[in-house]
Amino acid sequence: MGKTIGFILVAISLLGCAILAFIMFVPALEGDRSFGASTLGFGLFSLILLIPLGLGVFFIWQGGRESAAAGRADQQRQLLNIVQTRGQVAVSDLAIEMDLSRDQIQHLLHDLVGKQLFTGYVNWEEGMLYSRQASQLRGRSTCEVCGGQVEIAGKGVIRCPYCGTEYFLD
Repeated sequence: MGKTIGFILVAISLLGCAILAFIMFVPALEGDRSFGASTLGFGLFSLILLIPLGLGVFFIWQGGRESAAAGRADQQRQLLNIVQTRGQVAVSDLAIEMDLSRDQIQHLLHDLVGKQLFTGYVNWEEGMLYSRQASQLRGRSTCEVCGGQVEIAGKGVIRCPYCGTEYFLD
């Protein structure tokens, strides 16, 4: 909606400039007014048209940012739905299905963990993502994959230093 309003405001300001140029310079061409006076009048009145032009550009820019945020939220929703419905999924399958790189999937996943929307674990070496309830992961001291001792890696994240498996808690 913001982008549409922005395009309308830009069109109005450009149309206003065209009309203003016609009103100011046609009498100068006919000799009724000097070009200096026409240029001055055009310059002064076009300053008024900078307001809708500036607002239009702002709305277009803001609309682009909102579209990007909505697209990212859609990707996160899609990733969450895939993992939760399947229980486990290969990262490579996710990458193909969502048309994203492994790094983009990792970033989306970490963002979901930070928002406390995902619990489970991922073994990056093996390339598998597992959805688990937080209650099943709490109190974990050994890795489910290799049996190594896990350690805290950040807020809501425990990590196995041996195989690289990350456990996400909420």
